[in-house]
Amino acid sequence: MSIAALREKPPTADTDPRWPAIVSRDPAVDGQFFYSVRTTGVYCRPSCGSRRASPKNVAFHETAADAERAGFRPCKRCKPDQASLAERNLELVTAACRVLETAETTPTLEQLAGQFDTSPYHFHRVFKSVTGLTPRQYASAHRERRVRERLVDDVSVTDAIFDAGYNSNSRFYERADDVLGMTPTEFRDGGSNAAIRFAVGECSLGAILVACSARGVCAILIGNDPDALARDLQDQFPQATLIGGDREFEALVARVVGFVEAPSLGLDLPLDVRGTAFQRRVWEALRDIPCGETASYSDVALRIGAPKSARAVARACAANVLAVAIPCHRVVRSDGGLSGYRWGVERKRVLLEQEANG
Repeated sequence: MSIAALREKPPTADTDPRWPAIVSRDPAVDGQFFYSVRTTGVYCRPSCGSRRASPKNVAFHETAADAERAGFRPCKRCKPDQASLAERNLELVTAACRVLETAETTPTLEQLAGQFDTSPYHFHRVFKSVTGLTPRQYASAHRERRVRERLVDDVSVTDAIFDAGYNSNSRFYERADDVLGMTPTEFRDGGSNAAIRFAVGECSLGAILVACSARGVCAILIGNDPDALARDLQDQFPQATLIGGDREFEALVARVVGFVEAPSLGLDLPLDVRGTAFQRRVWEALRDIPCGETASYSDVALRIGAPKSARAVARACAANVLAVAIPCHRVVRSDGGLSGYRWGVERKRVLLEQEANG
């Protein structure tokens, strides 16, 4: 465009790559820049809900201070000179998490909300949107994590249970099998009394290891080196007794291989799923994604009622050790692109192509 043309028609904000964020009121870019409106004399966050200004009256600023130096005042609606709502919510939830982690007894929702001068309903909604868990679920997950850590420290089972914040042994033992996948003593000893059968097969993705505890399939691992897969299994259960599968067990491996090659066949196996409360919720949501379809990390976060936990969903996918049975390969980026996969992005691509082709 010539200089003369520019003089006739000066460029407007809608040619700037930041303009779409203003149009969509995208909170994800709040703090990255601000915009001012010449006709009103105010500056705003990109997510501001005020009436959209004409692009010809908009200018961009790197910081709030830059906008104020240019003579603009902060918008009274989005308050760009103060911490954003997301930042305030994160600060509130972070403080609440510290309370839950240090309290001798778990406070009620009303007590927590009262400490932060907000209503129980609002506090509950904000806490879940940030963490993906309710306050009670977070407190429970924290106790579960603490008892696992203390058992690894080789303290007595009773000390580990009480140090983690449980008021009695019976309350923990009611859930010990779900939390640890075995008795507390067995967990402390690295699964010393656990017998895990396993076998390695071959499929179009490479070597595949299937392992079963008494509760069900506890690992499906994929890789290039069968020995490396066996070592990975041993690392997960360092003191467990690993037993090579017999002919009957190898038939189970054949079922898993058959599912990999022909996903439409389905895979109905008892699973020994071990993880935190949040991870288990994510993994359950993954199993609800139909074969041949995909969902984004944000989609999964919405499905479990934690719309701001897309990154935590991604971490839960990465922690999954039950390849194909818990189909983390069906989770993609928001733009449809393939992101990281525990067993390699190329394997993820192959799995999705096989499912799409029926």
